[in-house]
Amino acid sequence: MTLYGTDVYSGSSDSIVTDPHSSMTLVKVTQGTYYVNPKANHQYELAKAKGNLLGAYHYAGGGDPVQEARYFINNIKNWVGEAVLAVDWEEYQNTSWGDTTWVRRFVDEVYRLTGVWCLIYVQESAIGQVANCASDCGLWVAKYASMNWNSWNVPNMGVNTYPWKTWTIWQYTGGDMDRNVLNVDADGWRKLAKPNGVITQPQAPKPVVKPQDTPKSFVDDLHVTWDLEKGKFTVTADEGIVLRWGATTNSTKIAVLPKGSVVEYDAFAHSGGYVWIRQPRSNGYGYLPTGRSVNGKRVDYWGKFE
Repeated sequence: MTLYGTDVYSGSSDSIVTDPHSSMTLVKVTQGTYYVNPKANHQYELAKAKGNLLGAYHYAGGGDPVQEARYFINNIKNWVGEAVLAVDWEEYQNTSWGDTTWVRRFVDEVYRLTGVWCLIYVQESAIGQVANCASDCGLWVAKYASMNWNSWNVPNMGVNTYPWKTWTIWQYTGGDMDRNVLNVDADGWRKLAKPNGVITQPQAPKPVVKPQDTPKSFVDDLHVTWDLEKGKFTVTADEGIVLRWGATTNSTKIAVLPKGSVVEYDAFAHSGGYVWIRQPRSNGYGYLPTGRSVNGKRVDYWGKFE
């Protein structure tokens, strides 16, 4: 029986994960060495509860590939052996696009840490950039009949995979959602996550060193620009402030931080009429509005920065 699946990121609705056509979910977890999808755990657990086959992917930012691999594994080490691992190699927000050694170095480091070879996501026209991985890694190729092909019917078209003999996954739509068809059965998928039924004990990843070319700002999946800045924020609002899982007022509430609470943050952004800060947490990031924003300028403060 042919298996179908979807891949999701922070902007994806839960309905994409729970779509009855899909029996596999690949979750975006990290990008570069500066971003973790705040919905990754939720999306992964939702897919797991549905009984889907599981996967986790890293979006290449184009920094040091070894550091990006360590950042990825540090954030998914509890999923190693259960989820198929993948690296997403695209031109957008990738400062190393065109470098034919980048993905090779990334997958080698992931394998050193986990004993698992990554799948490689790449558009058909750029397969040559990752061809040196064909002997070890599976191919997750993107090719669409059109951006308007919003159907679970697989288009009748050829897909060039050379130097791979064939694809492991073919992403054939990218309009309303990313639809994928698998070239393996469920057992084959699980073997990709845990080759030969044996996973080598991961070596403890070294502390992530901030690469020299780490940007001072980045754009997240929702097209919000974040400026990297480390500091502390003390809540002074008498009623407290709601800490959320996303930088929107309709995101799930984590807690109400009462007056006097201190939040350590690593980035800030103007979005949706508020100035948000990002709080690193053990299972992702929390987001806290710290005042109102009008035309990209702060107009009031609900706490004290230091």
